[in-house]
Amino acid sequence: MKTYGLIGKTLGHSFSRKFFTDFFAENQLQGHEYLNFELTDLQREITDLKKNKNLSGLNITIPYKTEILSFLDEMTDECRQINACNCIQIKNGRWIGHNTDLIGFQKTFSPLLKPHHKKALILGDGGAAGAVKFVLNRLSIPYLIVSRKETTAPGFLKYADISREVIQEYNIIINTTPLGMYPHNDQAPDIPYEFIGKNHYLYDLIYNPARTVFLKRGEEKGTVVENGANMLVIQAEESWKIWNDTL
Repeated sequence: MKTYGLIGKTLGHSFSRKFFTDFFAENQLQGHEYLNFELTDLQREITDLKKNKNLSGLNITIPYKTEILSFLDEMTDECRQINACNCIQIKNGRWIGHNTDLIGFQKTFSPLLKPHHKKALILGDGGAAGAVKFVLNRLSIPYLIVSRKETTAPGFLKYADISREVIQEYNIIINTTPLGMYPHNDQAPDIPYEFIGKNHYLYDLIYNPARTVFLKRGEEKGTVVENGANMLVIQAEESWKIWNDTL
C-alpha cells in the first residue's frame, strides 16, 4: 500500500483527502490511500510517523508549515527562502521539502491583476504568507505585512495603523490568516472595509467557505476577488508530480 497524507492540527474538513481519494478512484490507482494525520504535538508525534515505511508523500498544513522544516533531510531553495514547506517528497527514506503553495498562488493570483494594482497588503505573517511574499517579490510588487505581533521592524503594520491613505495606496489585499474559515464563517480580518473601492483586488487563501466575509465585503464595493480553491487544486496537482518525479 502506498500511503499519502496530510499533516495538520484540525483536519476534519480538509480538502486534500477528498481530492486525492477521488483522484485515485478516477485513475484506478489501486493500493493507494490518502490519510489525515492530525498531530497535536508535532515534536513528539512526528517520530512515529517517520517510521511508517508505507509513506510515499505528505502535505503539510496549518500550523506546521514552518515547524516541519527541522524534520526534513533536505529542502528546495524555494522552501528555504519561504521558510515553509507544504509538500514532502519521500525518496529512499529521505524527507525532501517542497513548497507548492507558491505555484498555486502565482497561477491563480496573476491572471486577475490589473495595471492599477501596484502595491499589496499581506494580512498575517504565518507559513502561508511566505509563499505570497515570494510570489510578490517575483512579480516586483511592493508589499507591507499587517500583523498582530508587536514589532517596529520596517515593512510591518499593525491593524490599527491601516488608514484610508494606506488602503488607497495598497489596493491589493491578501488574507493569509484563518479568520473567516469554516466553522467561524462570521469572522473577518479587522481592516477598514469602508475605504475599499472598485480598484481593489481582494484575495483570500481560505477556500471554505467559498465567499468569506472578507471577500463579500470586497464584492459589495465592486472589487476583483478570488478565493483559495483553485490554488489548492494546483498545489495538489503539483504535489502529485513531485511525489512521482514527473515535474
